[in-house]
Amino acid sequence: QVQLVESGGGLVQAGGSLSLSCAVSGRTFSNYAMGWFRQAPGKEREFVAAISRSGGANTAYVDSVKGRFTISRDNAKNTVYLQMNSLKPEDTAVYFCAAGLLLSTTDTARRYDYWGQGTQVTVSS
Repeated sequence: QVQLVESGGGLVQAGGSLSLSCAVSGRTFSNYAMGWFRQAPGKEREFVAAISRSGGANTAYVDSVKGRFTISRDNAKNTVYLQMNSLKPEDTAVYFCAAGLLLSTTDTARRYDYWGQGTQVTVSS
């Protein structure tokens, strides 16, 4: 079993920054591709970013966050990060991290095997 715990959410003004972390335990972290998803009230869960098992440049982003968000991972610390800059009110959502036994990145939620409980991000205008 794999456990994922997100942290770093909070309230920030538009234009500000937040850094989310997701600590993973239970299995070999480097075997898992990682993703971040978000869900706003009344909306479906949406893909935000993903990173391959080895990390580096093998990443993917939804168009709405490209150039503002950066996903990264530290396999020595079993942690994946989401740096969010230039935040907008429409980024307000609960953010979830997910782990999947995948060979590459994917934006498809059902392909991920494990999920965290989520952390709230609220961006005020």
